[in-house]
Amino acid sequence: MNILIIEDEKPAANRLIKLLKGHFVDGDFVGNLDTVSRAVKWFEENPAPDLIFCDIQLADGISFEIFEKVKVSSPVIFITAYDQYAIRAFQVNAIDYLLKPIDPEALGQAIEKYKSRQIKPSLDLELLKELLQPDKKSFKSRFLVRFGEKIQSVPMEEVSFFFSEERVTFLQTDAGKKYVLDSTLEQVESQVDPALFFRLNRKYLSRVDAVEEVLAYSNSRLKVKLKNCQDSDILISREKVGEFKTWLDS
Repeated sequence: MNILIIEDEKPAANRLIKLLKGHFVDGDFVGNLDTVSRAVKWFEENPAPDLIFCDIQLADGISFEIFEKVKVSSPVIFITAYDQYAIRAFQVNAIDYLLKPIDPEALGQAIEKYKSRQIKPSLDLELLKELLQPDKKSFKSRFLVRFGEKIQSVPMEEVSFFFSEERVTFLQTDAGKKYVLDSTLEQVESQVDPALFFRLNRKYLSRVDAVEEVLAYSNSRLKVKLKNCQDSDILISREKVGEFKTWLDS
């Protein structure tokens, strides 16, 4: 059988081949590729191997770039330095991952999965990319608000902006409804997606869609008008103008 090795560290590649020879006596180890470009060219010029061992970090980039440029149907066992929790998560997709330095027992288990056909013959690249995001933060999708004695849930899509008034934090919807929150504006800021919400000043935290008008103001500041907001004195400080413009333009 043909086993393709994609690894940019020659000592690591040699050690892997030495370990694999104990499991595949008749194995033909090919490739020994160290870059994304060389791997792409190899796939374009050769038939698909029976099994691929692939490092994630290569000399000229990330190995996922290979699978974006050429279609690979062979089963892949990745070699990575990512933490054990992420590796276990990837196994949901029935593709194995080995930590460096490779543990012979872990390698044996991965090979047994391959031999028993417990891995899929295709690679879910989008799943791999998503799971490889370290410490990926999730943001709130809705807020619990108080309306008199009632408590209700407001979806994030309906939120226009948050504001603070006399030490009370309010949420205002696109429809102009105002609700009391049991959180400070600082706490709310840490719970919302910064791509969608921006802290205009000490009083306002606005969604990008709520910004109706932006005007130049004195001392290199900006004045912002929000939809369904009666406050006509919402100012962006000179220090935050650049960040605010970048946010609006992203």
